[in-house]
Amino acid sequence: MDKAKISEEIQKILDVSKVGVLSTSYNNVPNSRYMVFYHDEAILYTKTDEDSPKVEEVESNPQAHILLGYEETKNKSFVEIRAKAEIIDDQEIINWLWETQDKTYFDSKKDPDLTVLKLTPVQIKIMNSDKLDTPMTIEMKDILE
Repeated sequence: MDKAKISEEIQKILDVSKVGVLSTSYNNVPNSRYMVFYHDEAILYTKTDEDSPKVEEVESNPQAHILLGYEETKNKSFVEIRAKAEIIDDQEIINWLWETQDKTYFDSKKDPDLTVLKLTPVQIKIMNSDKLDTPMTIEMKDILE
C-alpha cells in the first residue's frame, strides 16, 4: 500500500468536496444531516449552533460517520470516514474558518452560538478511485506511521 498515493487520493476528494453527510447517534438512534466541511490535512471541521442536536449527540457519543465526494469528483470517487468528534471553541480555528471559508449561517465569528465540531478520522474508506484498488479501507494509524 503506497501511503503517499492513498494520502493524495484522500486529499483530492477533500479538496473538491465541501458538502457531505454527517451521521451521529443519540440513544442508539442514528441521525444524519448535510454539513459543510473544511479540512486541514485529513482532520475535518464543521460549524454548528451550540444549541443544535449535534452537540448533544457528540457529547453523548463521539463516534461519527462522514460521506464526502461523489458528485464533485471526476470519477465519482468518495470517502466514507469513521471519526472521533469533539466540540471545540478554539478561537484560532474559528478565525481560520471564518476568514477562509463560507460565512453563512452566523452573523460573525464572535457569534455566541457558533461552535465547531472537529472530526478526527480513525478510518477512511475510499470508493471508486481510478488510481487505487477500491473499495480500500485505511486505518489512519497506518497512514500516520
